[in-house]
Amino acid sequence: MNALELKDKRILVTGGAGFLGRQVIDQLCKAGATENKITVPRSHSCDLRVLQNCQRAVDQQDIVIHLAAHVGGIGLNREKPAELFYDNLMMGTQLIHASYQAKVEKFVCVGTICAYPKFTPVPFKEDDLWDGYPEETNAPYGIAKKALLVQLEAYRQQYDFNGVYLLPVNLYGPEDNFDPKSSHVIPALIRKVYEAQIKGEKKLPVWGDGSPTREFLYSEDAGRGIVMGTQFYNDPEPVNLGTGYEISIRDLINLICELMEFDGEIVWETDKPNGQPRRCLDTERAKKAFGFNAEVDFKQGLKNTIEWWRKNAA
Repeated sequence: MNALELKDKRILVTGGAGFLGRQVIDQLCKAGATENKITVPRSHSCDLRVLQNCQRAVDQQDIVIHLAAHVGGIGLNREKPAELFYDNLMMGTQLIHASYQAKVEKFVCVGTICAYPKFTPVPFKEDDLWDGYPEETNAPYGIAKKALLVQLEAYRQQYDFNGVYLLPVNLYGPEDNFDPKSSHVIPALIRKVYEAQIKGEKKLPVWGDGSPTREFLYSEDAGRGIVMGTQFYNDPEPVNLGTGYEISIRDLINLICELMEFDGEIVWETDKPNGQPRRCLDTERAKKAFGFNAEVDFKQGLKNTIEWWRKNAA
């Protein structure tokens, strides 16, 4: 495989100051990128929902890696569906257009597995992406991100613009978002257990009935996968990034309780939504296309995440 040489390339990483972004920048540097040629636009001074800001951000850049997203768990999806649709669509679609106009050499768009249909055969294959409507609570966010895949395919067809689309599964790891209003399932559960322990509570309420399954990718692995896709992948088809390991929410919370030595009772709040019934990716395309395999064992990744939260909870 011919690698895209990263040394001396000017690389824009939107969302580069975030949880995944820091890992991507770390992996870019390990793969030979020149650190002082990596630019990270910040939302307070560069709102990517404004076209002129996108145009300024991509000017003179060789590679754009678009990670920035307005994203959260089921709670945020239910509370702010309009914002999630608008913000993610406008950021992505204007950034792609501005990158094409600025003659950017390569655009790497990081999508979401929320784009998959609610009842996708497991494991999810990239070719199943259009076989139905996403799970309702995820749909505004998922469809906004999926529209960017269509845009990249159209720009490739009409303008020969090299844009690729990667679909990481649910991420977790140190430095994740632990804010209960917007966090995803792993940090939310770790925080819940931690706070129950601090307060001496013996009952732990958890949304849903524990039956849905999820797959999780450690943030460092995700960063490596995105950089490998940047270097080695140039095709229009979307590519899943995952581990192929599926775990139920029930088993997940039991494992977190075991690792955190919490021996209270789990109370399932069955009046709350479960979200998508199953999520697990087929990861063959990433292996074949650019040799990506996840390396961090799930239990070890959870331990690292718990340890980081305990040190930084204050």
